[in-house]
Amino acid sequence: MNPLLKAEQAVLGSVLIEPGQLDRLDWLAPDHFQRPVHRALFAALRTLRKVGHPAVAGERSAPSLSWVTDAVDEAGRHVRGLTAAYPHTLISACPRSEHAPVYGRMVLEGAIHRSVTEHAIRLHQAARADALLGEVEGALHHADVLTEVLGDLARRWGTEPRPVAPVPVPVTAPLAPSSVRASRAAEDEQFLLAVLAERPGAVDEVVGWLRPDDFADPAHQQLYRCLGALHHRGEPIDRITLLWEAQRRGLLADGTLTDDHLTAICDGVGAGSAEWLGERVIRSSITRTAGASARAVRSLAENEALAPGQLINHALHALGPLDDVRIRWQTANGRSATTRAAPAPSPAQVHAALIRSTSLPGPPASSRGGSVPTPASARPPSRGHG
Repeated sequence: MNPLLKAEQAVLGSVLIEPGQLDRLDWLAPDHFQRPVHRALFAALRTLRKVGHPAVAGERSAPSLSWVTDAVDEAGRHVRGLTAAYPHTLISACPRSEHAPVYGRMVLEGAIHRSVTEHAIRLHQAARADALLGEVEGALHHADVLTEVLGDLARRWGTEPRPVAPVPVPVTAPLAPSSVRASRAAEDEQFLLAVLAERPGAVDEVVGWLRPDDFADPAHQQLYRCLGALHHRGEPIDRITLLWEAQRRGLLADGTLTDDHLTAICDGVGAGSAEWLGERVIRSSITRTAGASARAVRSLAENEALAPGQLINHALHALGPLDDVRIRWQTANGRSATTRAAPAPSPAQVHAALIRSTSLPGPPASSRGGSVPTPASARPPSRGHG
């Protein structure tokens, strides 16, 4: 049994039985339906209402034959495989037509999970492509698109989009780069560290925007931390002081750094532009971070137990590390850091929240003991829904 399929059938059946239910589903769009036949049929029903079909104005307790047949004819112009008998299947799949907004919420919830999954996959693909080309624009563009989608879905669901860390925070394995990309990134990191260790003042060129986590190799991360510590204390930097700092941190004793690592850095080519090499390192960091964020968002979206509000806010939190490295990359390139502001919500996009926050009638307050609970209309729209 597929609950999402049942919900799509039920919401369509409720509108076929009672066309006036469309007035309570303005926040639901055809694209929110998973099956193409359902998308076409819901679009057809909205079209018939827009042109003023006679069944829309009437008060009927039973389906109007013309309403059903005209909907099939209109939908059949845009999709194949819709038979005249299928609307009757939809009508029989609807337990109660007055529950249409609840069925619509179920459809919207499935659409939210599906949409977030699709955009996370696109971000992951763009990150992998950029990593091969040494670019970052594609990954950053798709990250912006995903953020905008999350904001739009939040407003449709009736909640405020804000980053919230999941509890517990899922552990995402590092993106496994191809051997070509890994070797190229390792070379850039080695060259950069060699320049920083050998050329006086080179650390000043990158310390303001390059972080240890931007290095893919854990040993290189630790060496950059050693260089940063020496720079912070105002001590001289060369291969001997770097080796001494590594020993003081226990990196030689615990095997974090080996003779091969130190030889590759200290005996490497120490000439070149630290700023240029640092930009190459941070570019690789952007694509790695984008890939990791995309996989974290996809993992969240594939968790059907997450309510839409929780999914959206956790996904925004998963994109946070990418925003951080983006800002530092913009600083490295002399660009002003930009932050994305969510557009103001439209009143037409909060009907789902109103449906969700409307409480069922209960017994009078005098018949209940204890304190009087807060009315549903006074609660934040996201309470109980992530």
